Amino acid sequence: MTETLDPMDQPKIDSQQLAQQLLAQAKADGVELVGPNGLLNQLTATVLGTALEAEMDEHLGYEKHQVEGRNGGNSRNGRRSKTVLTEIGPVQIQVPRDTDASFDPQIVKKRQRRLTGVDEIILSLSAKGLTTGEIAAHFDDVYGATVSKETISKIPPSTACREVPPPTRSLPR
Repeated sequence: MTETLDPMDQPKIDSQQLAQQLLAQAKADGVELVGPNGLLNQLTATVLGTALEAEMDEHLGYEKHQVEGRNGGNSRNGRRSKTVLTEIGPVQIQVPRDTDASFDPQIVKKRQRRLTGVDEIILSLSAKGLTTGEIAAHFDDVYGATVSKETISKIPPSTACREVPPPTRSLPR
């Protein structure tokens, strides 16, 4: 019989202490905080990769290297590399595959190239009056990511904040 773990019994993670440890290790290793090989990029790739592996475990019904998966039909079939554009720039992740090709990840969906926050950044810049060319140049300068003007123009305006009418009130006479 397997023991179930109560999430309330798990020790709480001290995020401040964890951040300090990560920064100290990065400084000791000479790793920058931001940039293509920076700490934030590596941490984002690790978190997304771990979440995708957990989704695969749930999809298949067993964890990696477990006996239940041997000769059981659908099983893991390696990983493929994928680059997604995030708020911190492009991040390369490893997406697990299965032999039936029935795995449909939800964290980073199939054919998804941008995470949600990037669309919001583009819409914000567009609302401030920047052209698609200026937005593309901004992404190249700030994030080191190439985003075409065509891609920027395809982001649906329906995801933008809905226009709220100004409040009405009676003015004193």
